[in-house]
Formats: sequence, C-alpha cells, structure tokens
Amino acid sequence: MSKPLVAIVGRPNVGKSTLFNKIVKKRISIIEDTPGVTRDRILQDAEWLGYTFTLIDTGGIEPDSDDIILRQMRLQAELAMETADVIIFLTDAKAGLVSSDFEVAEMLRHTKKPVILAVNKVESREDRETFFDFYQLGFSEVFEISAEQSLGLGDLLDAVVKDFERTEEEEEEETTYITIVGKPNVGKSTLSNQILGEERSIVSDIPGTTRDAIDSSFYRNGRKYTITDTAGLRKKSRIEKDTIERYSVIRSLAALRRADVVLFLVDAEQGVTDQDLKIAGYINDEGKPCVLLINKWDAIEKDTYTIESYKAHIANELPFLSYAPQIYISAKTGQRVQRIFETIDICLENTNKKITTGLLNDTLRDALTSVEPPSKSGMRLKIFYGTQVAGAPPTFLLFVNNKEIVNNTFERYLLNYFRKTFDFTGTPIRFIFRDRNEEKDR
Repeated sequence: MSKPLVAIVGRPNVGKSTLFNKIVKKRISIIEDTPGVTRDRILQDAEWLGYTFTLIDTGGIEPDSDDIILRQMRLQAELAMETADVIIFLTDAKAGLVSSDFEVAEMLRHTKKPVILAVNKVESREDRETFFDFYQLGFSEVFEISAEQSLGLGDLLDAVVKDFERTEEEEEEETTYITIVGKPNVGKSTLSNQILGEERSIVSDIPGTTRDAIDSSFYRNGRKYTITDTAGLRKKSRIEKDTIERYSVIRSLAALRRADVVLFLVDAEQGVTDQDLKIAGYINDEGKPCVLLINKWDAIEKDTYTIESYKAHIANELPFLSYAPQIYISAKTGQRVQRIFETIDICLENTNKKITTGLLNDTLRDALTSVEPPSKSGMRLKIFYGTQVAGAPPTFLLFVNNKEIVNNTFERYLLNYFRKTFDFTGTPIRFIFRDRNEEKDR
C-alpha cells in the first residue's frame, strides 16, 4: 500500500521548510530567511505515532507574480496540491494575515482536498492575538504552532494522520542511489525530469535554479532507484559570501558521498571547464562509480566535432576519469537517455566485483614480468602478494619490501594492467601498499 501524501504549502518565508525538517526529524530542506529558498518539491517519508506518510515541502506561492522562477514555484506547489491526500496550509502569525493568504486559501478550496490551517511563529501573547485573525480564511481546523520551537506540532500531526490507516512496520526496501552532478545550467534537472517522466524539478535557463539536493524514487525493471538532482557546483569564490549557496554545495557533496553511482554532466557546447575538473576531482576522491554524460549533443555541429574527437578532448582534459564510460546525450530531447541505465548496471556490477586471491596474485606476477619494478637507492621493489580488501570501489592491499619505492608511474601501470585484465569499466580501483614488516609488527 502506498503511503499517504501530505503537502506543506503557503506563501514564501512562512516557515514551511522549518516545519518540514521538524516533522521528518532531519535537516533536509534548506532554511534561510530569504523568500524563495525552497524552489522544488522536496519529498521525504515521515512517521507519527505509528502512521507513516510522505511529506512534501514546496516553494512559496506568489499568486500574481510574473517572475519566471516564482511562476514555476507556484506550478510545483500546485502539482503537490493535486497529488496530496492532506494539505497543511502554513501561515505566519508575526507577519499577520495578508492578501496573499486569502489568494492561497482560494486555490486550496478548489482542490477539494482536506486542508489543515497552521499558523506558525506563535511564540508570544501578541502572536496569539494575531492568531485569531486567521479564522477569516474559512477553514474549520486551525492550529497555532511554532515550528522553530516545536510547539503545537503534536496536535497538528494528530489532525494530519487522523484518517490514515496505521501501517505495519516493514523492512526498509533496498534502493540504488544515483546522484546527478555538474556545474550550473548544464541540464541536471532536465535529465532528472526526463528519467522520471515528470516535471519534478524546476527547469530554467537561470543558473542556480536548483538549490536543494532533490531525491526522487522510482522503479525500473523491478529495481528501486533513488535519483538525486543536485545544485550546480560553483566556483568557491562564487559561494563564499552566499550562505544559501554554501548550504547547497554542502548538500550536493553529501549526496555525492551517499551515491552508489554518479552521473556527471558536461556541457558539449562548452567542453570541459575548470569547474568540471574540480567536480571530477570530487568524484574521484570519493571513489564513486561514474557515467560521464556529454549533454546538449543535439546542439553540436557534427562537421565541427565528432564523438571520436570529443572523446580525445575528454581523455586529455579528464585523465583521472578515464574509467568512466561516456554517453553523448540530449537531456532535453531524450536522445540516448535510455542507454544510461544499462551503463549504470555495468558500473554497479564492476564496482562490487571480487577478485579471488589466487587470480589476483597470478595477475601481479604477469604484470611484474612485463615491466621491471622501480628501484630506489639500489633496492628494487618486490611485491610478495596481494589480496582484495574491499569493494565499491575495488581496493587491493599489496605487501611489498619497501612501499617508499613505489612511484606514480608504476602505480599507474598496475592500475592500467588490472583494468586490461579485469573489466572495471565505470569504477575507480585503489591500491594500498604496505611493507611486509608492518604486518609482522601488528
């Protein structure tokens, strides 16, 4: 049985994201005293007294605005209202009853959905006096709360779940986490919407439209996936003075660390930029399987660039992501998007691959007969044996006579030899060199 949907709606800056975070007991939505911080629908499962439901945080509704972002925020809120089973209409006692509240109330009446009016920021005697003004909005259930101070939330949630069926406790379903990363305006939200088959994230030509890392779950061929559309990772100098941007980057990096596989979008028209190099560095440092998506390929004049020439460009600019398979796509038209999932499955299989100790040591012996190991101060490197100690990414512990002799050239040679011998398409691999004497000392 699917969980009931509960949407939090209201005009900007009334505390929707604060309430959302309090109910789900996680700091998921960005909180800032700036109207319009939450722009997309943020979904998260929540529980109250044995009742589970999915809570939706929405962007603030400005009914009469012509601003493109505010219009799309309103559309996202309207979509949330259409799909919700219960709507929490949040208002602000400190700001008092304003005309926008009446306009939002009228929108909600047209939905024919159960609406619970919550008057937020009731924290003083003056706020309580203002609270009674909100009965003018015409809703039978009105609750005074302070989301920030967690006041009145129990009574509010009792009203939310009163008609829900109590759900039996279930084991958490296994899911594959996919995180989309890239610089601003590269097409991340367009790709997410294309994969989901719906307008879940706001799409705009304005860089920075997506501020939160947005999770959306779906099923494909009987397998559950959670795809995360992240904020564009900007240059450090662009975010140092912008608190919201810092939160966005932190959230994006957290989503990257959680990912089972990363979809890294590069703009075909711009080529690999300095910011792309930094993002590739994040992916490599985290040891994540990666699919490199060259987006907006439909906009490229094919007599100017071919896939082969572009592959050479990528290899030259992103050598440390040489393991990442490349797909040339158009997120806008859907060109080659269907190929992404078969490639994701390959990456996941390879990052979890286990190599037996016997086969691993046979491969090491073959590698050492092909190229003479390096030497230092008259001592030549010896590799006594190796074993795989981890997957995701595959990590190999090699016992040597002196790890100080190992140089970058030789380590790169071993990496390439292993890649040639075993199929590690889509995943980084790691070597840990340890002196055999260290093991004896343990």
